[in-house]
Amino acid sequence: MEKRTLAIETTKLVGKKVRLLGWVNSIRDHGKIAFIDLRDRSAIVQCVFSSLPKLTVESVVEVVGVVRERPEKLVNPNLETGKVEIEVEHLEVISLASELPLPLDTDGLEIEEAVRLKYRYLDLRRPRMTKNIRNRFKVLQFLRNWLFERDFVEIETPILTKTTPEGARDFIVPSRLQPGKFYALPQSPQQYKQLLMVAGFERYFQIARCFRDEDPRADRAYGEFTQLDIEMSFVTQDDILTLIEEMFTEMIKKLFPNKKFTKEPWPRISHHEAMEKYGSDKPDLRKDKNNPDELAFAWVIDFPLFSEQTKEDFFYGSGKSKWAPSHHMFTAPHPDDIPLLDKDPGRVRGLQHDLVLNGFEVGGGSIRIHQPEIQDKVFDLIGFTEEQKHQFDHMLTAFKYGVPPHGGIAPGIDRLLMVILGQPSLREVIAFPMSSNGTTSVLDAPSEATDEQLQELGIKVAKK
Repeated sequence: MEKRTLAIETTKLVGKKVRLLGWVNSIRDHGKIAFIDLRDRSAIVQCVFSSLPKLTVESVVEVVGVVRERPEKLVNPNLETGKVEIEVEHLEVISLASELPLPLDTDGLEIEEAVRLKYRYLDLRRPRMTKNIRNRFKVLQFLRNWLFERDFVEIETPILTKTTPEGARDFIVPSRLQPGKFYALPQSPQQYKQLLMVAGFERYFQIARCFRDEDPRADRAYGEFTQLDIEMSFVTQDDILTLIEEMFTEMIKKLFPNKKFTKEPWPRISHHEAMEKYGSDKPDLRKDKNNPDELAFAWVIDFPLFSEQTKEDFFYGSGKSKWAPSHHMFTAPHPDDIPLLDKDPGRVRGLQHDLVLNGFEVGGGSIRIHQPEIQDKVFDLIGFTEEQKHQFDHMLTAFKYGVPPHGGIAPGIDRLLMVILGQPSLREVIAFPMSSNGTTSVLDAPSEATDEQLQELGIKVAKK
């Protein structure tokens, strides 16, 4: 059997016999002569037949034939292989496709999203979606290599972890071996990465999966998302901002050279200025908001350390305190404002930094608290009970054994790509996203557990 040839390779094999494997992208049958466009992972190439057997679009086929140059007037400039075609000697239908439940020859945005998600394995075949997923891989690979070169260590942290009041609802997982106890899926690796700083790694990163039971929006996925999680020891806030700006600037200039920055270096705006001048803590600073290739990055800093608690802040102190953390309870107060923790907490600035792009927050982080006494003071101010404090005993204990000053940031990969690629929803840059009602349509998840599974876990489902 001849070795497989990819479609893109045919341009250099004129006069040679080749064996192609792929999907039927389109069919044009003119009776005495017929054409199919065969698609594989590399490109599309035209194949010519004297007669065509029963065939449908998106069927998987094997084609054996000779590569011929197209006549000059029949060259297709829209195809990378447009100067050649395959004179077919043999066609085998490997898998005949049924009639498609949705068209694949458009960008797909006009199709009801529920249908697209149900048949996501088909939806991903359309060129726009294939390009989005490949771009996602290129971005992650660039970031990983860039950090490797700067002595960062990629470390995986647990997915099954402990439920703690961190700012959003946890997804909880029952333990079979310890009946009545539950794991939580991580909202972020926040506590683990801080413990890695205690462990002395100094420069950590992870392409981290995070899980939050939050209401979905176009720019926020329900359930799970991906972030580039970074933590460093012995750094200032300026060190973090400079590193991230350098990394993303290099990444965009290399992978998306058509994109233009509104301003370099990126502006740094205080939270107060952002709210006063733009009415938002994630302002859109583009000069031309109709230009999809303009990228306006900015840093927002000097956030208040605390905000006033609302009814949504149910995880903080059972509503017994006036204050909730603006970012999270591990954010360090500005050194100049530490005396205000006792006098006027509302005026304390936090060493928080948000990365903003075209009106979206695409990353957030802070310098962390590394002094146990200040961490305990923050817990008191947000109204933590002694029981809630005990949920963080592992952190306070670790901090007794030599903890370096540290800080980090976690840019959201899904939202960042959504904005860079100009997509209307971050579900357009995720291979198998959840729908807006929290289901993974392609697998009909979530689903009911069997009585036997529930019994083994000691769980009963209450009927509403």
